[in-house]
Amino acid sequence: MPNPTRALLAAALVCCAALSTTPARAAGWGDWNDAVEPFPLYGNSYYVGVEGLSAALVTSPAGHILIDGGLPESAQRIAASVRQLGFRIEDVKLILTSHAHVDHAGGLAELQRMSGATVLASPLAALALRRGKVERADPQASDSTPWAPLARVRTVRDGQTVTLGGNKLTAHFTPGHTPGGLSWSWRACDRQGCANIVYADSINPIAAAPFKFSASSSYPAVLRDFERSFKTMETLPCDILVTVHPNAAQLWEKMAAREAGKNPLLSSGACKAYAELSRTALQKRLAEEGGRQ
Repeated sequence: MPNPTRALLAAALVCCAALSTTPARAAGWGDWNDAVEPFPLYGNSYYVGVEGLSAALVTSPAGHILIDGGLPESAQRIAASVRQLGFRIEDVKLILTSHAHVDHAGGLAELQRMSGATVLASPLAALALRRGKVERADPQASDSTPWAPLARVRTVRDGQTVTLGGNKLTAHFTPGHTPGGLSWSWRACDRQGCANIVYADSINPIAAAPFKFSASSSYPAVLRDFERSFKTMETLPCDILVTVHPNAAQLWEKMAAREAGKNPLLSSGACKAYAELSRTALQKRLAEEGGRQ
């Protein structure tokens, strides 16, 4: 019988290993941008991303909140998923972000243009989004792809709650993968009750040469930041985990195994498992670098 922990770690590492990409590879993302049917996560919250890149929609009569924008080529597919669910992309008032890499930020400018929404990000990620390129201390800075810069970006604080139409989403700084990484949590309810949803940023140690997590002059706090992020993820109330790359939380395997009347995404230990797998990946990376563990 396969070990589910090892399987989840393997999926997380495979999905995140391709995050750094040269401009020549920018159009060759394999099946990451393949369209998938949108579906409910819980209550008024939905998955509207593509096969390899997550995006979430939280709805209300007063307007909607979208999280992440995928690649530049993903924007139209995300908008089409919003419409397929019966909502209007023009009613999206806020776009929340995870981190400033082209595979999550690339579609933001087009989605902002279609909706008129304000984009929210951490202070460091906001600087990158306005420039259209990664933060200078980013572990993947030497091998990254630019994107269309954003004009309207508002910053949020760690622990700040963003509200719209009765929905309350809380920002959690989860740096390490990037200096400005951000995860989000909220409660969604239906007739069965309520669930805590976490939209988790990458907390995996992916870097481009010559960056070393064990000895970085450009990002000296990277190990401290990772540990902070692991602890944050371990302690968040978490009934449903959505990771920025769906494979990192085995989203498609869970959906394939769903049973009538049951939500396959409910798993109270998912965020703790995600943190532990990422911590293991960092220890492995440090051992490979010959650094401290």
